Amino acid sequence: MNFLWLVTLVWAFSFSLIGVYLSGQVDDFVSVFLRVVLALAVFGPLLLRTRPDSRTAGSLMAIGAVQIGLMYLFLFHAYAYLSVPELLLFTIFTPLYVTLIDEVLIGRRHVPGRFWLGAGLAVGGAAIIRFGAVSPDFLTGFCLVQAANLCFAAGQVAYKRLELGSTASQVQTFGLFFAGATLVAGLGMLLFADHARWPTTGLQWGILLWLGLGASGLGYLGWNLGAKRVNTGQLAAMNNMLIPAGILVNFIFWNRDVDWLRLLVGGLVIGLAVWVCREAGQATRRYNPGHGSSTQR
Repeated sequence: MNFLWLVTLVWAFSFSLIGVYLSGQVDDFVSVFLRVVLALAVFGPLLLRTRPDSRTAGSLMAIGAVQIGLMYLFLFHAYAYLSVPELLLFTIFTPLYVTLIDEVLIGRRHVPGRFWLGAGLAVGGAAIIRFGAVSPDFLTGFCLVQAANLCFAAGQVAYKRLELGSTASQVQTFGLFFAGATLVAGLGMLLFADHARWPTTGLQWGILLWLGLGASGLGYLGWNLGAKRVNTGQLAAMNNMLIPAGILVNFIFWNRDVDWLRLLVGGLVIGLAVWVCREAGQATRRYNPGHGSSTQR
C-alpha cells in the first residue's frame, strides 16, 4: 500500500498543473508525447542490461500503450471541455472498471463480493466529495474521461496479472512500458497535433519535465509495483484516493474553496473502502489460488 499512497500524493499535483499551466496553451498531443518520451528516457537505458522474452516485451509495450498512451490522449483532450474539479468528479468510476475488468480477465472465477463493495464505497465517497453542477460540455468531457478511466483500469489489471519476476527485474524492463506508450503518443502527435503550440516558456517546460520524469516515470513504476502487492479491491479503492488529495492540493497551492465537511465524510468513506477490501485476505487466496500477485508479498 505504501507505493500507492506515495504515488497518490505525487499525482495529486498533476491535475492542477495541467489544468492551470498547460491546457489551452500547449497542444494536448504534444504534451502527451513529451511526457511519455521523457519517462522513456529515464528507463530506456536499463533495457541494455536485460533481455526479456518476446512475450513479456510485447505484453509490457501493449500495457503501456493502453494504460498511459491512449489514456493520456483521452485525458488531456478532456481538459478542453471540463474544469479540474469536473474532471476529478468523472474519474470516480475507475474502481468499478478495475473490478469489472479483473473479473473478465480471470474468466470463470468471480470477484469476491467485498471487492465490489469496496469499489462501490470508493465511488460513493468520491461522489460525496466532488458531486456538483457541471458545465454544458459535460457529456463530451464525461465520455473522454470514461475512455481514459477504462484504459487506465485495463492497464493496471493487466500489469498486476503479468508474471514479471522480482522488483529489480520489473525496474529493468519498465522501459518497454513507456516504449509502447511513446509509439501511441508519437502517432497521435504526428496525425493530430497543432505544432504551433509547443511549449514556449520555461515554466511550461519545467512542468512537463516534472510530469515526464517524476509523475509519469517514477509514478507509474511505483503505482504498478504497488498494484502487484495489494488485492483487487484495495487497488480499485485506491484509485479514488486521488480525488481528496487533488482537492487538498487545489486548496493549499491555488487557494480554491473546499467544502471541508464533504471532503472529510467522503475521505472517510473511501478509507472504509480500502479497509473493507483489506479484510478479505482469506477470500483473496481462495479467489486466486496459487497466483502470488494478488496477495501481499
